[in-house]
Amino acid sequence: MSRPGAVEASQPDAGVAAHYGDPLREQRLLAGGTAVVDLSHRGVVTVAGEDRLNLLNTLSSQLLLDLKPGQSRETLLLTLQGRIEYDARIIDDGDTSWLIVESFEAEGLAAWLTSMKFMMRVEAVDATDRWAVVGAAAAQPGFEGRLGWQDPWPEIGAGGYAYTGIDEPEHPGRDLTWFEYLVPADELEDTLAGRELAGVWAAEALRIAAWRPRFGLETDEKTIPHELDLLRTAVHLAKGCYKGQETVARVHNLGHPPRRLVFLQLDGSQHTLPDAGSEVRLGERTVGRVTSAAQHYEMGPVALAVVKRSVDPAAQLVVVDGDESYDASQETIVAPDAGKVVGRPTGLLRGPR
Repeated sequence: MSRPGAVEASQPDAGVAAHYGDPLREQRLLAGGTAVVDLSHRGVVTVAGEDRLNLLNTLSSQLLLDLKPGQSRETLLLTLQGRIEYDARIIDDGDTSWLIVESFEAEGLAAWLTSMKFMMRVEAVDATDRWAVVGAAAAQPGFEGRLGWQDPWPEIGAGGYAYTGIDEPEHPGRDLTWFEYLVPADELEDTLAGRELAGVWAAEALRIAAWRPRFGLETDEKTIPHELDLLRTAVHLAKGCYKGQETVARVHNLGHPPRRLVFLQLDGSQHTLPDAGSEVRLGERTVGRVTSAAQHYEMGPVALAVVKRSVDPAAQLVVVDGDESYDASQETIVAPDAGKVVGRPTGLLRGPR
């Protein structure tokens, strides 16, 4: 926030810059790999001890026992009903597992992991005050010695499953490679000195265009992973038992997720954006809510929304935010018939590798 022109973002990104005076230029530079974004408001949880991967593997949706130093994965911690409680980006350095999370997750996650370790040799610590995160859309020169998490999205991980129903080479997430580097908080200013900076608005626009869900925005207290296509990167369908696994397996094998994530191309004639939480309507009926919206440097106003599974993928929708309304063309992210793979003809959705 000390850089000239910095304008502070609102929640959930308060504490860092939304932009530095020219959001679309910043977005172009970020997309091209020549700018970085200050994500120092992100939470960081460290899990040390020789039993750390065993504990994390036991509690979460991802297979982590084989995680090698420097490898990046995503994992979820679920409720008994299979609803997403925490979403963690994880990288291990050989001694410590580093979990990058949203700012509001860190304290509760560290406390919960501590409460669940029992006799395991593990120490979980909320290290948010000592570590900062820097985001980038390309590997950064000069960051070679820093621990950096690389987003696996949209690759279908081992044991994963895609709910999109499109040919994988067409997935727009393939246009974005995303890194989150860990930097000691007291070195952040020196680390960013001399580098082009982009605000979080730029990062959010690229994320939305890549169909990448974000915890706390695309999720609510009822969200299950299937609704957001998170089985592709954050769930291993063949691993052992963990809390919430029964719901994950039941919906995947025998049912359908009740809601689905969609991408919306918005009418830009108002020169404004709808707020998160704005209604998505089909005719006079409310069928969902906008979860994220941004101005993309090439596509104009775009959004992610979660809608009822029954919504016709070809239907023209309208987003309503108070007195403003926005015509919205939808692109299917999670297919309406996703799930219920038992008895499904092969080739319709991408299965586990």
